[in-house]
Amino acid sequence: MSSPADRQYSKSHEWHKEENGLIILGVTQFAVNALTDVTFAEMKGVGFKFERGQPIGVVESVKTTSDIYCAAPGEIVAVNEALINDPSLINQDCYGKGWLCKIKPSGPLSGTLDAKAYDAENPL
Repeated sequence: MSSPADRQYSKSHEWHKEENGLIILGVTQFAVNALTDVTFAEMKGVGFKFERGQPIGVVESVKTTSDIYCAAPGEIVAVNEALINDPSLINQDCYGKGWLCKIKPSGPLSGTLDAKAYDAENPL
């Protein structure tokens, strides 16, 4: 399975989908495979402003805990509340129902890869 072509990917395995002036953020299938069963996901709250490279959330699994980053600075404007009760949505549909948060960017994405380049570096 290749990564969706309508997104940009970070080396820390987050996907970024630009839509209606916002960035929808999630973790890639490569990350899901490495994490195995996701047991908890928590993002900073709505209104949290951050710089590129600053952790904005965490995803935990039976194996490890991973910080979540966005490749652009901005402000969290929505979080996926469904993950509170069912973090396994990330395992089931990481590119759809398992999204983490929506961000209003205050700068451009930086250091990301397109799907082809990401998949070449991170084969499933």
